[in-house]
Amino acid sequence: MAIEPTQALATPRTLSSRLPAIIRALRPLQWTKNALVFPALIFSVRAFELKYLLLSIGAAIVFCAVSSGIYLINDVRDIEQDRHHPKKRLRPIAAGEVNPRTAVVLSIVLIASGFAAAFALRPAFCAVIAGYVVLMVSYSYGLKKVVMLDVFAIAAGFVLRAAGGAIVISVPISPWLYVCTMLGALFIGFGKRRNELTTLEHHAARHRANLEFYTVPLLDQIIGIVSSATVMTYSLYTFDANVVPENHSMMLTIPFVMYAIFRYLYLIYRQQLGGSPEVLLVTDRPLFICIVGWGLTSVAILYLT
Repeated sequence: MAIEPTQALATPRTLSSRLPAIIRALRPLQWTKNALVFPALIFSVRAFELKYLLLSIGAAIVFCAVSSGIYLINDVRDIEQDRHHPKKRLRPIAAGEVNPRTAVVLSIVLIASGFAAAFALRPAFCAVIAGYVVLMVSYSYGLKKVVMLDVFAIAAGFVLRAAGGAIVISVPISPWLYVCTMLGALFIGFGKRRNELTTLEHHAARHRANLEFYTVPLLDQIIGIVSSATVMTYSLYTFDANVVPENHSMMLTIPFVMYAIFRYLYLIYRQQLGGSPEVLLVTDRPLFICIVGWGLTSVAILYLT
């Protein structure tokens, strides 16, 4: 029997709907993005050293707190636009379940706590958090209205997560980490814009002003370019980066990356999904299994060869 993405691993979405409104307003499902702090730990072959593991976990928690604070600011600012979106209108602030003033106060507490924790972990990591906050606030108050730059700003946020993961454990930041993260984030970001454009149709501009400047053919071309570049860049990384085994065994992970990209393209084009990437990553069974398989294979290659 064919597995439909809506059938597989639906538990996270169900559990999320049962959480208190104030917790749902923090968008806990989107905390999965903060797992990007861990690649630096894994690829530095320090994942089983308690000191570095705790630092990385602490960095992930900091990003969870700060990103949730930013989400609250964004939802308060976009409350009217979100009410025109078929799914975002159900967000606690747009739905009237959480008072905007309460959201702002909580946002300040979360961001301030994140800064304090980041400084305690490593002062240089605090600078990364500051850059992330400035970038995301700039996105909420301006960059999100600029065509193309809106997606690049989101992708830069992913890169800062990956860079923060390296800085907090004091390891060199690989250029490959930057490029692969940036391309992967652009791929997901432009796929999300395509979904918004096709789902909302003539109401798209009411939800996000710059959607009127995008077209489906344009986004299709961009997605094609970025997905191809992602496969090529990751493939080059597996046999050219300094941190991978010299026997090129890391190339065994290329099929996982290719399948993940092709599966995501299938979800975008055939299932009309992609508007909530963080949901797809944990609810689409083939994609979830692929990501877990990539992770386990990578760890086995890096630590056992």
